[in-house]
Amino acid sequence: MKLAVGGVLFFPILSNSYCFEGAFCAICRSYLHTEGGILRLDEKDHQIISELRRNARVSLSALASVTGLSRVTVRSRMDRLVESGVILGFTINLKDDLRKIPIRGMTMLGIEGVGTERIKRTLRGFPEVIAIHATNGKWDLIVETGTQTVEDLDVVLGKIRRIQGVRDSETNLLLSTQMNIDV
Repeated sequence: MKLAVGGVLFFPILSNSYCFEGAFCAICRSYLHTEGGILRLDEKDHQIISELRRNARVSLSALASVTGLSRVTVRSRMDRLVESGVILGFTINLKDDLRKIPIRGMTMLGIEGVGTERIKRTLRGFPEVIAIHATNGKWDLIVETGTQTVEDLDVVLGKIRRIQGVRDSETNLLLSTQMNIDV
């Protein structure tokens, strides 16, 4: 089913969510293309991607049941999504992975002047830093951290705040992970 609004085509994804041609889709986190032979995702592709996000080990039979397609068709669509690069791989999350770093946080940093590259280099040297993200808005960087205890996190945050050029910071602890997608 397609819905046209002001000349823009919308495709139903899940229940009441829509994405439109040529734009970024928040459901599958990819762009929809229709020209030059580049892959075009439809409602069934989005259903397959959505189910695989919930459970990367879902069976072809279960995917066929959800989408209303045959198992052979589901398999060929999955192959097409992998070959085209929309799906980069399949993964699992182990409970032990979260146990290794039980205290995780996101620290937003405001940076003075032009010291961002130097600050990122310094942060890369901290073993507790899991990832560094550039962002827009009030904060310049978001730093993911992981430690064994809250006290260890406090020490790391103190070190981060003392880096020359860090103007201000705010940290949020991650209490639980509801969904995790490796990008």
